[in-house]
Amino acid sequence: MKNIIISISTIIMILTSSFTQRERADLVIIKGKVLTIDKNNPEAQAIAIRGEKIIAVGTTSEISALIEKGTTKVIDAGGRLVIPGFNDSHVHFGPLDPDYIELRYTTDPSVITEKVKAQVDRSRPGELIRGGHWEHEMFIDKKWPTKELLDKVSPDNPVMLSRADGHSVLVNSYVLKASGITKNTPDPFGGVIQKDPVTGEPTGIIKENAEVLIKTGEIKPLRTAEEENSRLWKGYLLALKEARELGVTSIQVPGNADFQAYAKLQNDGELTSRIDIGKSLTADTILLKSYLELEKRYPKEGNWIRFGYLKAFMDGTLGSGTALMFEPFTDNPSTSGLALMPYEEMEKMIITADKLGFQIGVHAIGDKGNNWVLNAYEKAESVNGKRDSRHRVEHAQTLQASDIPRFARLGVIASMQPTHCISDKKFCEKRIGPERAKGAYAWKSLADAGAILAFGTDYQVEPLNPMEGLYAAVTRKDRLGEDSEGWHPEQKISMDKAIEYYTLGSSYAQFMENRKGMIKTGFLADIVIVDSDLLTIPENEIMKTKVDYTITGGKVVYSSGR
Repeated sequence: MKNIIISISTIIMILTSSFTQRERADLVIIKGKVLTIDKNNPEAQAIAIRGEKIIAVGTTSEISALIEKGTTKVIDAGGRLVIPGFNDSHVHFGPLDPDYIELRYTTDPSVITEKVKAQVDRSRPGELIRGGHWEHEMFIDKKWPTKELLDKVSPDNPVMLSRADGHSVLVNSYVLKASGITKNTPDPFGGVIQKDPVTGEPTGIIKENAEVLIKTGEIKPLRTAEEENSRLWKGYLLALKEARELGVTSIQVPGNADFQAYAKLQNDGELTSRIDIGKSLTADTILLKSYLELEKRYPKEGNWIRFGYLKAFMDGTLGSGTALMFEPFTDNPSTSGLALMPYEEMEKMIITADKLGFQIGVHAIGDKGNNWVLNAYEKAESVNGKRDSRHRVEHAQTLQASDIPRFARLGVIASMQPTHCISDKKFCEKRIGPERAKGAYAWKSLADAGAILAFGTDYQVEPLNPMEGLYAAVTRKDRLGEDSEGWHPEQKISMDKAIEYYTLGSSYAQFMENRKGMIKTGFLADIVIVDSDLLTIPENEIMKTKVDYTITGGKVVYSSGR
């Protein structure tokens, strides 16, 4: 009898302890329309959070029982849509330059001259003037810009203005002279120095690998180390501010970034987005082993600053006319694009890194570029054996129909950026013709074939705002709208799927689908509340949708105050 009494007492103690723990929610969200992305519990009304994790998902009544008066912070969503935090699977994230000349959506090339002149007037002689995001296909004349736009207003300053895709740069004569680039300078492998067809002189457009010819050591800002450090730190804070205001709680950087800078931001309590940082793909085993040491310091088991994937470039872009295609470009039959390295070199690097267990992501735009990357991944699997590598193709923009099912078969992630579709569709068919365009930005075909998709933006190539990506994924229409079903409407997807690829899909791509990307008990509390119901609003209101709350790791890092 005594043993029975002890057993009952023990049970009561356990139940009481469990109840007490459940009462201590630090933050709850009630009265929401919660899209969980959890197939086993797709919709809910409320969420309870303790520390960094979600401890309960359910009805407002159920979650309200976990509120401890005076202790628990309560957010009344008031019927607003609540979704997992956005996870940008491909973002060139880093400190923002407050002096950067923004040229996105410029249609009149003379605006470039005006903006450069204004910045030159604010700068010291010899100081580097930087800017970009111009797109010559948006210009009135659709012609490539030339150094003459810059020279007349910048005789004493180097000017470098990157194209929107980051694969071409417009420079002035100051830069060409300082770099020793002349009419006699040959194109390097995988690069082009654009030259005037009459005079043979460089036009100021430098493409792909030819950018290494620019002597950046001779062309740099004239600032003290203290000034540069202060600007850099402010730039990091500006970038993180933009991310949290847009609901981006996770960032995956394709390639290099400063681990120590983000560690300092975290130590200072300023890191409001989780971040994966990778390194450049290489076949150098000594360098790869140093990467393994770095991965130990920032392991995949971590939740904040993690070692990501190894990045390489197979080709260029459609916009710059440097994507690697099987057949010549329709609008320029003299070229089929550029391979930025020989296939054999790429294959060797992938096999070597794969053998050491690294995840790999390769930029591929053209149909041949994508085919080569898939071939190299398949070769690595045959040499090293099959494993859960989750190798990635970054962009996967133009695919042959026969390559689409290979993504699922090889377990390769299609890391795609939907806004590329609506930015590029105005010239895509001009470049590659209507038949090849059927395989362009084919996210629906990839998904139907069983591939895992991870959505992102390719910021700063495209805006960081996830709403533009969602709009592109579900409409395939111009940003200003159009009276049509969209460009190749058979590739449109539903809004809930677009959100899934931007959250759970991206989390899967970084081996975190077991703790991030869903609103689910035990998962990290990365959550966004938006001011419009993305699931039901008219498509012309999607890009107008704003974030009201961003919660990262259970902390409200942004509130609009609305």
